[in-house]
Amino acid sequence: MITHTSIENGLFKVETGLESLNKNIFWIDLINPTKEEIERIEEYFGVELFTSQESEEIESSSKYNETENEIGINLNFLRKENNKHINDPVSFILRKDFLITQREHEYKTFQDTYKKVKSIRPKTGIDVFLTILDTRIDFDADLIENITEQVTGISRGLVKDNTIEREVLLKITTFQESTISIRENIIEKQRILSAILKSKFFPQEDYENIRVMIKDVGSLLDHTSFNFERLEFLQNTFLGLVDMEQNRIIKIFTVVTVIFMPPTLIASMYGMNFKFMPELGKTWGYPLAIGLMVLSSVLTLLFFKRKRWL
Repeated sequence: MITHTSIENGLFKVETGLESLNKNIFWIDLINPTKEEIERIEEYFGVELFTSQESEEIESSSKYNETENEIGINLNFLRKENNKHINDPVSFILRKDFLITQREHEYKTFQDTYKKVKSIRPKTGIDVFLTILDTRIDFDADLIENITEQVTGISRGLVKDNTIEREVLLKITTFQESTISIRENIIEKQRILSAILKSKFFPQEDYENIRVMIKDVGSLLDHTSFNFERLEFLQNTFLGLVDMEQNRIIKIFTVVTVIFMPPTLIASMYGMNFKFMPELGKTWGYPLAIGLMVLSSVLTLLFFKRKRWL
């Protein structure tokens, strides 16, 4: 699908399809485009769009490529799927008068950008590109805050309930993976913004805004580092609670075993097949054996309590 934004006779227009293409367009947004749509855009605007393979390459030259008339950028955008955050490539081709964005999925960032574009009414693709970046940084900040709140919930649960269920460890692991993905995504933005700051492609008045975005990205990196350290601490705390619970269970089994050792010894003695055992012929022999067993168990239990092993 193709969505393009233009200004004609002072009127702001957002249209779809190939029929209404015109030279007043300053933003072309391609969402999972067909081969015909790609060929038409390349021919009409005189550009060469990124292939899927080029968008997914990780080399620095593939992430940011600048010529005299054009900047090509490939960024990864996070997308949530099955409670996991996945990085998907989004491509940008930026010229002085227009911007082409190319993506496979819908993102809230672009929906918010369309709303902002309608209110701020940018005139060039550069304005739209910086708006997308700024909106995406705000989205990353909200994402990090959301993860921080959920991590805080896990932390409070561990402290309050001593919860050592398997699901808690799985949640911590999932948040660790998400935090790593977010951090990689933000580092990528930091590199792109640093490259843009060195470029002379952008108007001078935009560089202060770019510096502010670099500072914002730096603060987000610090926050992801804090989250990762906190998750690592929670993981260690969880494993420590598991060890304590296992030790407690082993301690109980050990105490029970020791308590029943003296009665077992007494029972073993009277279970021996010796011919001369005076107690066997006495009426008080059985109560005596039972009494010795109970007394030995009670004495052992009192000894453990006095030593505060229970």
